[in-house]
Amino acid sequence: MIVLKVDMLVKSGTEEKCKEFIRIMQQHSRKEPGCLLYVGHQSTENPRKFLFYEQYKDRSSLDAHRNATYFKQFVIDGLDTIMDQRTRELYTTID
Repeated sequence: MIVLKVDMLVKSGTEEKCKEFIRIMQQHSRKEPGCLLYVGHQSTENPRKFLFYEQYKDRSSLDAHRNATYFKQFVIDGLDTIMDQRTRELYTTID
């Protein structure tokens, strides 16, 4: 299993749009066969900060997620357009 953690800081005034994109991505991503968990979060301390916590069966499942048509529509052409900053980190579980 691999985990992807994405931290995002969105432009001021785009918080509701970000939540809309996150809800849509959750609906689609949770149906993917290799997606084990996909959850969006908003900071309680800074409403412009968001986090995706994602778990996938393997790297090919993550690649399939990134190649989905809705990923382009709601992440590349959506979330990416309202972000000030983003960091991504991949993790593996410790057995």
